[in-house]
Amino acid sequence: MNKLLIIGFTIIMFFFKSTSMADYEKTFFDFKIESISGEIINFNKYKDKAVLLVNTASYCGFTKQYTDLQELWEKYSTKGLIVFGVPSNSFNQEKKNDEDVKKFCEVNFNIDFPLSTITEVKGENAHEIFKWAKKNHGKSAIPKWNFHKILINKEGKIHDTFSSFTNPTSIKLIKKIEEIL
Repeated sequence: MNKLLIIGFTIIMFFFKSTSMADYEKTFFDFKIESISGEIINFNKYKDKAVLLVNTASYCGFTKQYTDLQELWEKYSTKGLIVFGVPSNSFNQEKKNDEDVKKFCEVNFNIDFPLSTITEVKGENAHEIFKWAKKNHGKSAIPKWNFHKILINKEGKIHDTFSSFTNPTSIKLIKKIEEIL
């Protein structure tokens, strides 16, 4: 009887297994990326904080989301949220160099949340953080377009992902952020 109970319980566990039960060999905090200014950012410095990782682009229809990302940063950074932008030309909509991206973000959107250097976010040449996201969370973590959002919890694991169409200040995203802060 105990054997059947254990087998049944195990089957049920696998049936209800979700991506939040992914077998993380590494967490977000184990990675590094180059900043838009050229310094290396060790994500370990964000340990015990939630992170909204967003691939961005200057010439995209969603570029106005920079305003809402900055609003999130201003509202939630003191509560433990890091908004982290990853400018990318994976969809051929980014400026040609980091200096132009930085100037564009500062002048047009007054951005002061951290940004990486221009980085690939999909495919073989994707930065290791995006390969890690795909491995641990599946296809929903792969950016389908610019302004795809990956919400990472304080343990450095993916909590949820959001498409480009989900505005950073939407009730849906705010609710998820507040769940993990």
